[in-house]
Amino acid sequence: MPESNTKKVLTWIQSAVGRVREFAYAEPAGPTERPRIGVALGGGFARGIAHLGVLRVLQQEGIPVDYLTGTSAGALLAISFASGHTIPEIVRQARATRFKDFGSWKLSWLGLASNQKLEHYPRKFLGVSTFADLKIPLAIAATDLATGEAVYFSHGQLGPALRASCAYPGMFVPVEIEGRMLVDGFLAAPVPVDAARSIGADIVIAVFLEAANSRKPSSIVDVIGLSFAILQRHADLEWRRRADIIIEPVVKDFLWDDFERTSELIAAGETAARAALPRIRAAIAAKSGKETSEVNSGGV
Repeated sequence: MPESNTKKVLTWIQSAVGRVREFAYAEPAGPTERPRIGVALGGGFARGIAHLGVLRVLQQEGIPVDYLTGTSAGALLAISFASGHTIPEIVRQARATRFKDFGSWKLSWLGLASNQKLEHYPRKFLGVSTFADLKIPLAIAATDLATGEAVYFSHGQLGPALRASCAYPGMFVPVEIEGRMLVDGFLAAPVPVDAARSIGADIVIAVFLEAANSRKPSSIVDVIGLSFAILQRHADLEWRRRADIIIEPVVKDFLWDDFERTSELIAAGETAARAALPRIRAAIAAKSGKETSEVNSGGV
């Protein structure tokens, strides 16, 4: 073989060996990191039970919940889920829940009732006392009555934060924490989307529960609730623009204390969540760089 050809062959062999070595000793490519998903739950008294239907569908479909935020009833359901209890366990507790478990009628100049019992609810019914006890990072929203600003809790005791988040104006007496008079979070953060972003969520699924219904009000609580529902419909709802996906279970015809209709409320949440699945998967695909068709073909 001519010398020139011999050199070409040797050069090719050396190059091939080098490529094999690079392949053999290369660092393995790590898995594509998926986007972190936050679920923001709005308030709604007994209507909040619909959140369980949403969470059940996400769980069944393998869509992870990395962060939770909640306002009012959404805060209570978020604590329940983040505590590590199973959906069936939470459902059983929801079915058994009545007004006496979290409130007591106690007329004062600041409200019709006290929700002081809520302070003990996480420990008594869920076995958790602090945010550190939870399995999923959580933020709870309340409203500063003096400034109108949203106040978020993500550390310390769960009880006071839950009480403040659920202190529905006119019904429950405001809750004072560190010198601030706090009321229900729905006034400043009806669905705490920004809170989910702030604790790490790349994608935020917002769950909103409309309170308005066509029934004639039968109590002062109904009048207060319907009035705030009208205000919300006409408000500039910035959270809608910030959410990636909005799920709206049809619960407007349920009353604020319809705890005995737990099965129907859960079904409403499941129906709305299943309808939103294509949008959820598309958002995950867009954030993670995967093709939508690939995500739709199986789990996330």
